[in-house]
Amino acid sequence: MSSPPGRTDAPPRRPTAPDGLVVVDKPAGWTSHDVVARMRRLAGTRKVGHAGTLDPMATGVLVVGVGRATRLLTYLVGADKTYTATIRLGVTTVTDDAEGDATSRLDAGGLTRADVDPAVRALTGAIDQVPSAVSAIKVDGQRSYARVRSGEQVELAARPVTVHRFDVLDVRPGVDESADDALAVLDLDVEVEVSSGTYVRALARDLGAALGVGGHLTALRRTAVGPYAIGSARTLEQLEERLDVLLLADAARAAFTSRELSEADVRTLRYGQRVPASPTDDVPVAAFGPDGSLVALLENRGDSARSLLVVPPID
Repeated sequence: MSSPPGRTDAPPRRPTAPDGLVVVDKPAGWTSHDVVARMRRLAGTRKVGHAGTLDPMATGVLVVGVGRATRLLTYLVGADKTYTATIRLGVTTVTDDAEGDATSRLDAGGLTRADVDPAVRALTGAIDQVPSAVSAIKVDGQRSYARVRSGEQVELAARPVTVHRFDVLDVRPGVDESADDALAVLDLDVEVEVSSGTYVRALARDLGAALGVGGHLTALRRTAVGPYAIGSARTLEQLEERLDVLLLADAARAAFTSRELSEADVRTLRYGQRVPASPTDDVPVAAFGPDGSLVALLENRGDSARSLLVVPPID
């Protein structure tokens, strides 16, 4: 797909889309904000948001909320995510990916799969990870990436994350020709499943550092956000033809443990009061009325369950 279009005459307004989620297959070169802007036009409403940024270089699953479903996004941002990626060992960049200038180039021609596997295992499980300096984390009120791009040296604190799975699918010797001299590198095709807040770029950086040659990402594709997988994603071209919306109740049932409410429970929650505790401690629990509509997201507090949010009925 071409780059986001510039300013043009406004197209005819589309009918407002129903409340729900749209699983977008984000193209390379687009920011998440670009996708939201396009979806506002396609959905016929400005009430659109997304559940977790993807870098412009990255492709794949971007979960977009429309209408009342934007209220679910806060609770979807924390979902586990799955990616496929290519890591190049031998070259370090300022951004930890292929979009940044190289900061070091070291011969990785002597590395083998036997060297790589122990280093990968060391980065699997519960780890403390220093986020990539070129990230959206705020430092004294300003995005870290903005500080780095202005020439500032940024040091971010390590934070606990979980790498549930870090599988090396293929190992390929290669050559980096980004400078005057050709350099032997090692490219790894990997698949990772990680907790929210994990930077795959930082995994590439840390794997390269552990092997003594440096590393960065050359490709990244997100294949799942929680239960929403790439198989159900649609490209922007496809969404131009037909806007495929996962309706609000169906989206909530896919993402959260469900609880069925009585009419009395529905009235209680809409008055801002609590209902008896859910039989599970999962957080949140999606609570549905007798008509199948999403009423609230709940969390247990002792013997009762309180609303994290109440979804207003359609007028």
